[in-house]
Amino acid sequence: MTQENTKILGQPSRRRFLVGSAALGASMLMPGFMNSVWAAGSDAPEKKTLRVGFIPLTDCSSVVMAAVKKFDEKYGITIIPSKESSWASVRDKLVSGELDAAHVLYGLVYGLELGISGPQHDMAVLMSLNNNGQAITLSNQLKQAGVTDSATLKKVVDASQKGTYTFAQTFPTGTHAMWLYYWLANAGIHPFDDVRNVVVPPPQMVMNMKIGNMSGFCVGEPWNQRAIKDGMGFTAVTSQEIWPDHPEKVLGTTAGWVTANPNAARALTAAVLEASRWIDTSDANRIETAQVVAGRAYINSPVQTIQGRMLGDYENGLGKKWKDAHGMHFFNDGAVNYPWLSDGMWFLTQHKRWGLLDKDPDYLAVAKKINRIDVYKQAASAVGGINLPASDMRSSILLDGKVWDGSRPAEYANSFTVKR
Repeated sequence: MTQENTKILGQPSRRRFLVGSAALGASMLMPGFMNSVWAAGSDAPEKKTLRVGFIPLTDCSSVVMAAVKKFDEKYGITIIPSKESSWASVRDKLVSGELDAAHVLYGLVYGLELGISGPQHDMAVLMSLNNNGQAITLSNQLKQAGVTDSATLKKVVDASQKGTYTFAQTFPTGTHAMWLYYWLANAGIHPFDDVRNVVVPPPQMVMNMKIGNMSGFCVGEPWNQRAIKDGMGFTAVTSQEIWPDHPEKVLGTTAGWVTANPNAARALTAAVLEASRWIDTSDANRIETAQVVAGRAYINSPVQTIQGRMLGDYENGLGKKWKDAHGMHFFNDGAVNYPWLSDGMWFLTQHKRWGLLDKDPDYLAVAKKINRIDVYKQAASAVGGINLPASDMRSSILLDGKVWDGSRPAEYANSFTVKR
């Protein structure tokens, strides 16, 4: 990725965010309007105690810290983080109402809306929780066969019988599946025809690689770093090398829950947004966060496997170490958390590419329905000092040089040579 491309890929400028913030302030806020107003009178949250699901991954941190640092109390709610075993469990508990909301895969929420990741259910994205911070890990057996990257992996795959190698991702419509497929396809490896792919819950990835169930996997941290520390594999590529500052997990819920609990939805979003800002404020806050989420109640992994990559300190298990300019971000001056319409639309283009959708949906209409920009802006005004963009779209350049800006989604979805 060139320096020029990185500049193009950068988040919208602070000036654009400030323009958006000023417009919001003029249209939504009365003088002296403060956090406390949201938690009083008719603006009081309809539910005071909210059960929010999460999977043991580093990017659950803002949900956890919103509760641990008591940001939730400022907005009249109590967040109960609920540790879940798999993304399928998160899906089922959201739909059943056992969870009020969840740290969840972007593509899972969109898949439910369209009925391709479970029975159709109207869904809502309240905010984005993080950018970057995922990776593709390959086994030491592949390393011994001379594989260090996608090009050398293709040579090994081409020299083997189709389906010899198995790769794991965490959910069929989720982010990890899309990063894995994109990376393989960019190397000329068809993720369905040339290799096998299976679904494995994030905390089970390293153990499944250890017993030989797969040759590679795509998952969030800390499980890629854990594979290196446990001597199971190496990082072939980070997700931010596939798409710098890409969308990842979101704060998701059902559309019906937002309709029934609009004030609680705003309060929850505000609390998690404030926690996101706190985490990104300093390395000291990130270190404290790593120490908290490493605990048994959350990720249950040694803090050393979490802290380094949270700070952007990477190693790949092949002798390379670096400071990643596009490491995991939780706030980044507000650019991370805005529920960009183009982000949601991108996942739909990949669902179409890989045959999960049999025809092009109305990409923009679906994104406008799911991404609750209205709730996010209300929450941002309650928190205060949150910069907002001048547009609901953003432009990015991915690994293969393709530009994604949401302007011609059907054309983009059908532009790939390797597809299903």
